[in-house]
Amino acid sequence: MKRIILLLITVTLMSCGASKTVRDSKKTIKGDWTLNTIDYSALGTFNVTLLNDVSKECFEGSTWKFIPNNNTGIYTINNSNCLTGERHFVFTIQEVDAQTGLYDFLLKPTNEKGKSETNQGFRLKLKALSETQMQWQQTVYVDGKPFIINLNFTK
Repeated sequence: MKRIILLLITVTLMSCGASKTVRDSKKTIKGDWTLNTIDYSALGTFNVTLLNDVSKECFEGSTWKFIPNNNTGIYTINNSNCLTGERHFVFTIQEVDAQTGLYDFLLKPTNEKGKSETNQGFRLKLKALSETQMQWQQTVYVDGKPFIINLNFTK
């Protein structure tokens, strides 16, 4: 009887843990990244504020540090024409479809103590992830039509 109970507890704990895809992604994402380019699914000039912070031009060249053991990170705006400095965030990698391996990246800006002033977060699709490259996609709707923002990182 004790063995059956122990087996059930073990199976339950294993099913509650993060999937292998998510664990592997956290290992890969760990460390320092640079947000090199941001592009859009449509041609033209757009006035986009990302993460309710700064413009595309300010984000390009920003540096990002991911600390997956506590799901926190810091990004730093480096463009001297912008409001420079460090911004803190918490993140979660959330598996969407185990068959395709697609997952979402949930990011919530916080203060340095990990507290969110607005409790607002952003859902981004973690479209590609390798040891040296990462791409996020965010879909927003403009006049009822999807508009995709691609954020391209290198490690």
